[in-house]
Amino acid sequence: MTIKFSGLTKTLAAIAGFIVIAPMLALLMKVSWLNYFSNLGDLRAVWLSMWTSFLAVVIALALGTPLAWVLAKSKSRFLHIIRPLILAPIVLPPTVAGMALIALLGRNGLLGHFIYKSTSFSIPFTPLAVIIALIFVGLPFVVLICESNFRQLPKDVEDAALIDRAMPTHLFRLIALPQSRSAIATAGILAWARAIGEFGATLMFAGSLPGSTQTWTMLIYQELDIDQSAAYSLSALMLVLSIFVVFIARKPLRNSLR
Repeated sequence: MTIKFSGLTKTLAAIAGFIVIAPMLALLMKVSWLNYFSNLGDLRAVWLSMWTSFLAVVIALALGTPLAWVLAKSKSRFLHIIRPLILAPIVLPPTVAGMALIALLGRNGLLGHFIYKSTSFSIPFTPLAVIIALIFVGLPFVVLICESNFRQLPKDVEDAALIDRAMPTHLFRLIALPQSRSAIATAGILAWARAIGEFGATLMFAGSLPGSTQTWTMLIYQELDIDQSAAYSLSALMLVLSIFVVFIARKPLRNSLR
């Protein structure tokens, strides 16, 4: 059955599409494609963002998926208080997120003080600080999506497994995880998208040291004042990469929303 749309619906849909697509097309049109590769320049910041964001997502999935399972299945009232705190970084301003990380892991932070005192190692302004910042902003997306999916798992399957005396670990590993593959993949994609585009928290906690902690987004911001052609080229590369990731992940994205 073919659905017929009203003129108003089509108009609103066209406006919405224009708002999203037009800026991206304008960005691509501003790129000097003849000098594209020479405009990219030093790609150390790109490489840093790539490996730190992927590592951060792997860690976020490894930690966030079990946490989401606990939040979804536990009846503890304490977890009802913890849940908003875990999800808070999703809406937390980046500068506040950076300040929170400094308060905990800075040289004079609650934990950072003891780490620095015992090892003489200061976490801020190191690649480790970049990874920690990306985990902090990406992990809540993993928890939010995976918890929602775990709550929608068929109850009869879980009950049958428990009747068969399945251990809680087996229930999570052999039933919950296989049935939540699409949701977990979606969570990883969104966490990576958040991590690769992170700016404020990383800038405050890790700084922008070329070749050490300067990420892709920081380099774009720097080049905007120095060389706009380079800024457009680097932005276009990130745009194309983001579209490619969404394209190859469109199936798990659709499945997770069913």
